[in-house]
Amino acid sequence: MHPAQPSPTNPEAELESFRQQWRDEVTARAKATAPATLSPTQPAPPPAKLRANPPDTAPCTPAACPHSVRHVDEGAPHGSQDVGGKQHGRRLDGTNAQTAAALEVKQEPQSALEHYEKAVEKETQGSLGDSVNLYRKAFKLDSKVHETYKAKHFPPSYFLAKGDSKASTSAPTPQVARSVAKSVPQHSYPSQHTTTGPSTAYSSPHGLSPAIQALVNDVATLSIPGLSSSPTDTPSCPISTVPEEILADILIHLAMEDFVSFVRLAQVCKRLAYLTTTEDRVWKHIVLGHDHGFAAMHYTWACEVDGEPLGNNEQGGFLLGAATLGLSDVDDTPSFTSLTQCLVPAVYPTYRILFQRRPRVRFNGCYISTVNYMRPGQSSPTSLTWNSPIHIVTYYRYLRFLRDGTCISLLTTSEPADVVPYLYVKHIHKNHGSLPTAPMKDALLGRWRLTGPDRLHAPEHAEKEGTLIVETEGVLPKYLNKMAFRVGNTGRGATNNKLMWQGYWSYNRLTDDWAEYGLKNDRAFYWSRVKSYGLSWDEGAFKPN
Repeated sequence: MHPAQPSPTNPEAELESFRQQWRDEVTARAKATAPATLSPTQPAPPPAKLRANPPDTAPCTPAACPHSVRHVDEGAPHGSQDVGGKQHGRRLDGTNAQTAAALEVKQEPQSALEHYEKAVEKETQGSLGDSVNLYRKAFKLDSKVHETYKAKHFPPSYFLAKGDSKASTSAPTPQVARSVAKSVPQHSYPSQHTTTGPSTAYSSPHGLSPAIQALVNDVATLSIPGLSSSPTDTPSCPISTVPEEILADILIHLAMEDFVSFVRLAQVCKRLAYLTTTEDRVWKHIVLGHDHGFAAMHYTWACEVDGEPLGNNEQGGFLLGAATLGLSDVDDTPSFTSLTQCLVPAVYPTYRILFQRRPRVRFNGCYISTVNYMRPGQSSPTSLTWNSPIHIVTYYRYLRFLRDGTCISLLTTSEPADVVPYLYVKHIHKNHGSLPTAPMKDALLGRWRLTGPDRLHAPEHAEKEGTLIVETEGVLPKYLNKMAFRVGNTGRGATNNKLMWQGYWSYNRLTDDWAEYGLKNDRAFYWSRVKSYGLSWDEGAFKPN
């Protein structure tokens, strides 16, 4: 007796049962999430990848299920082959492929790992905003989801972290691994270098390159000593216990040696800032001193225009205003120290404000005026254009003041880099030829003085303080030039570094005539510090008797 043959309808029943279950599941999912309506002109997505065996069913080979294979080939060629997983199959009911693709897109991740993988995918696509939101949701569900992600996509790093005995010698020590793991915050998001698949270049603390791993091993043994907050461990400052009277004497010597360092001393601490700002005894020495103070200023003529001592040229002294001082005798003139001290606090509240606001001349640099203007040119007779050329004229004026009351004036087209290094008295009135000092061939020697306070002069000859008068030689021996400037400031932090024009005259000795130059294009002078000048102690134009 032959064994019982399987009923031909059993495979068909099993397949039909699976189809019915799949229809019910898809229908329930469609009711849960409303499908997005796609455009009828949108092309259908490619068919999903076929699964070998449907879930929860036994495999059916052609030998075991001949009827099912024949049924599939003849009756429904696409029905059984299109049956796939829950996420990659097509709908077996009346729903088309576009609706099924919309359902695939609309499916939201559920677990923390799915959120994390979706975030990595969004980050690789450039959607940083969506990836951040997904990262936040993933870490809210599981604070160690990044470790799960590494264990799934990067198994070598996972086994190294577990302490595999077969790990290479380049793997980090447990102490280093723990320190690196602790450095990663629990609720931070991965960097932009995170990838969606396994990669040897992944920036995992356990999958480093040999060079970086060697560096990590070397640094792992180093220690960073922390700063102690205990007051007893703080190093003491010897100058903090020095009385203010002694500190004031130290500041006086510092100001005489290097005034710039004295001013910058206010940046050290509050105590030194208070002393450098309010210690009037220090500022009094600065104001009354010859280094930076007003003892080096000249409020009367100190020499003649050519550098000769006063008294040798009576006519020149009369013509240029030396006889209008109103001082009958030098011995009757109050001393400079007493006159300066009278200005505090009558005119200036403190000596520091006196030093900052009272007009004075600087010797450790020069004053430069840059003049630019345009003038129309003459077109060529053979030119066919109607437009005339425009000429841009640029020239410079230089003034350098010396401590002995002389000064150097120069008008040239040479730039400051070619003039400033050679602006010395020894280069005046010499034939330089093609030497670098050639621009000094047009330099003129002169003298300068400041207008003093009203109490220096008689009431009928009183002068307002703040005007700088400069008298120089002319281009020809018969001419003398006279310039008047107003000493000003360029800003809140810089003082006495600007000379503004008030007038410019020329005197003809032969005809006894005064002529005034126009100042239409001339600009103000601005002071520039020159380190090579120093304080000009040895520079001067006095000639021996």
